Amino acid sequence: MYVLDASVWVSRFVPADRYYKPSIDWLTRVFDTGGVIAEPLTLLAEVAGALSRRTAAPASGLRAVAEIERLSDVRMVPVNARLARSSALIAAELRLPGVDAIYAALARELSFSLVTWDREQRERATRAVDARTPSELLQEAP
Repeated sequence: MYVLDASVWVSRFVPADRYYKPSIDWLTRVFDTGGVIAEPLTLLAEVAGALSRRTAAPASGLRAVAEIERLSDVRMVPVNARLARSSALIAAELRLPGVDAIYAALARELSFSLVTWDREQRERATRAVDARTPSELLQEAP
């Protein structure tokens, strides 16, 4: 069970991204094996904005959000007061940007692994949760 940082989703939707193939391969494995992904609702704005900026096409961000929302194995979690406070604590303790801390806090709350391409987020979040890249997870047996 996993919480994915927006960096993984953005890579999955940009074929020219250097992490596109491992993102696709790992996500395919997760969905084929019945894995569950939980995401903070803030993911939708992050993915839409990042893809619109990278492609200079707002429609690409909106298409990606619609595709993520259609995935039955992805559970969207609201950022309620409890998760916001937990995120603030993690942001302060681990010196993480606020949005990065939300992913780490959700992973910790659910006892899920955090999956990210963001090096700083991965390195700092490992003090609170299991944090790895899709490539690292692909090296493990399915």
